[in-house]
Parts: sequence; structure tokens; C-alpha cells
Amino acid sequence: MAREKKKAEKPKAMWLVTFSDLVTLLLTFFVLLLSMSSMDQSFITQVTVHTAELGFLTSRGAGRVNAKVKMVSEILERPWEVMEKQNRIKDLLFPDEVLPGDINRKTLDENLEILERPEGVALVLTDKLLFPLGKTELDDSAKKLLAQLIPVINYLTSPVNIAGYSDNVGGASLSNFRISEDRALAVLGFFSKFGVPRLQMSVSAYGPFSPIASNDTPEGRAKNRRVEILLRTVPRMGGYIS
Repeated sequence: MAREKKKAEKPKAMWLVTFSDLVTLLLTFFVLLLSMSSMDQSFITQVTVHTAELGFLTSRGAGRVNAKVKMVSEILERPWEVMEKQNRIKDLLFPDEVLPGDINRKTLDENLEILERPEGVALVLTDKLLFPLGKTELDDSAKKLLAQLIPVINYLTSPVNIAGYSDNVGGASLSNFRISEDRALAVLGFFSKFGVPRLQMSVSAYGPFSPIASNDTPEGRAKNRRVEILLRTVPRMGGYIS
């Protein structure tokens, strides 16, 4: 008996297996790209939040600023230079034409210091430039002087701490802390009223503590009755660690 011929089998579509593998690999590749992109965005967001908390902001104040403000800001962002450039900063911030009538150049130089601090730069103004003796309300001359600082503060966008101090007459009494607090708040209120964001500023009151001169002489006590405006232009180390 003759053997039956086997029916010819149709060729299998093996290419479909290879094609499906390729599609799967491509899909996996695009999923990885998407996840990596999401991770980068979350990292950027985290860094932005941390730098904002530090107050080391990169954006500048809105609007046009003149060359004087930029020059002062550039110096203040390098605290290690301020001691050598105190007079330059004073001349830029307070030229003769903006000085109040009752404050001359000599009085300004004797009652304004610009000091380097670990966090940035402190503008130290005695009460002779800001307040009548024993008072906590800014006089007109003080407002004119403080107004010159506002464009610089807004341009830097750094956090600002306003600290009040008293002399040691009366010791560590409540009245000394109260007057140092009220004076610091008066400066903060003025800055806030004329455009400095309230959240950018903080207030401290130290009373007779942390004097910068001897309290044994009238001249020393006059220097200790002061307000320090600290521009925190230097970020804290380790600020990016969660």
C-alpha cells in the first residue's frame, strides 16, 4: 500500500516573536525615561525648597534698579570685603544730597558701622541716627536714612534680621528689653510699609546683652544703644542635607 503523503505545513510566523520582544523593550525604555524625568523634577523641587528655607534666593527684586544699588549689593554679597570698603558703601548708600539736614557726614560715620558677620553683613546704627533719646518712634531723619536701604534689601532678597540693643543702665530689666524690642519693630514696620516683604524679615531683642563698646563711658553706652540690620547673604553649610 502506498504511503500517504504528509500535508505540507505552513511556515510559522516566527518574526512576530522577535517583533513583540522589540516592542516590549521599547515600551520599557520609554517607561524608564518617564520615571527618570519625574525623579529629576522632584529633586529640583526639593533643592528649591531647601534653598528658600535658607534664604539663599537667586531671584532678584522685580523692576529696574540703578547702578548704585547693584554696586552696593555686590559688595554686601562678599562680606569679607566690607571692612575694607565701609566708606565706599556709606558713600554709595548715603551721598551728601540724601543726608538729612541735622545729620552731617561726620555724625553718620561716627554712628554707622558696617560689620562682617558669619551669616552676612550687619549695618549697625546707633539710636542717635534713629530715635530721640529714650523714644521708640522713628524720627523723620531716621526714615530718610532707612529709605536708602530698601532698594538694596529688595534687590538682594536675602532674609533680614533686625535686632535691638540697649545700654546697661538699669541692668537686665524688662524696660531695657522692651525698648530694644520696640525699636527693632519700628524699623521692621517702616521697611514693611515701604515694600520689603514681611516674611523676609525677623526681629530680635537683646536688651543690654552683647555690647559692642564699654558701658563704663557715655560714649560707649551711646554705641551700645543701637539697631543692627543683618543681611543674611551667606548660606548655612550643610543646608542641602535632608
